[in-house]
Amino acid sequence: MLGARLVQIAATLVLLSAAMFLLIGLMPGDPIDLAIAGDPRLTPEDAQRLRALHGLDQPLHRRYLAWAGALASGQFGHSRLFAQPVAAVIWPALASTLVLLGAALALAGGVGLALGLLAAARPRLAPLVDAVAVLGQSAPSFWLGILLIILFAVTLGWLPAGGTPQAGGLGEALRFLVLPVATLAIANLAAYARHAAAALSATLAEPWVTAARARGNAEARLMLRHALPNAAVPILQVAALDAGALVGGALITETLFARPGMGKLIYDAVMGNDTNLALVALLLVALVTMLATLAADLAQRALDPRLRDA
Repeated sequence: MLGARLVQIAATLVLLSAAMFLLIGLMPGDPIDLAIAGDPRLTPEDAQRLRALHGLDQPLHRRYLAWAGALASGQFGHSRLFAQPVAAVIWPALASTLVLLGAALALAGGVGLALGLLAAARPRLAPLVDAVAVLGQSAPSFWLGILLIILFAVTLGWLPAGGTPQAGGLGEALRFLVLPVATLAIANLAAYARHAAAALSATLAEPWVTAARARGNAEARLMLRHALPNAAVPILQVAALDAGALVGGALITETLFARPGMGKLIYDAVMGNDTNLALVALLLVALVTMLATLAADLAQRALDPRLRDA
């Protein structure tokens, strides 16, 4: 199963890279046109010489094959927008986004799971939990982020409004993470709460749970040791899907809180016609999403023996 999934991921990346290269290649203008617009002293002969030097005079499919071959050999190319190698630009941004998304997923999953446990264990509180989930899901992330900045950064002065720390160690880095992580987590905990409540309620209604309760097992033990592992399969799938869906929210959040990350980097690269940077960044985001889905599937198979032979 693992080998087949890895082959599928590789094939998807190849097809995705070809489609993205085609779409970006068909966009009007190229880096040479931008260079001419920025320096009127460049002549048409200079532009033709530069296009030949960078291979931009070749057909699109040949340019793609040359780019894909260089990428396969570990050569990411140069970022025109940042005047640096793509690797030097992309790895810090990827690390920043992975920290942000990992913390947001952990917080959203933890709070959502707690709310789902509460709704399943205390059915009278289920409408309240559902109302909290709907409220969090319906709040736009940019609006929620602005409210959090006004309250905790401007009014109370407890947390920084944005940016990244220049010094101060782990504690200071965590202070800068609190507001963007909370913004992303609040907007995404609804799915965890609802799936956890539905899965746990269905599991607690199973005959084997009733039999375990009749044998004198405490409710907390039934919930944590028996019901929760059986209900974890759909929750893991939500987490895998969130890994990709949060990238869109990360673009807004990273822009709002002035955090250098993959969302902002992709936006700048596409708008700045930085083909190398945009393509590598988009492929990395796709790879992270597919690996997260693969990890969730492996975890589901480990938790549910019925899925191992599927």
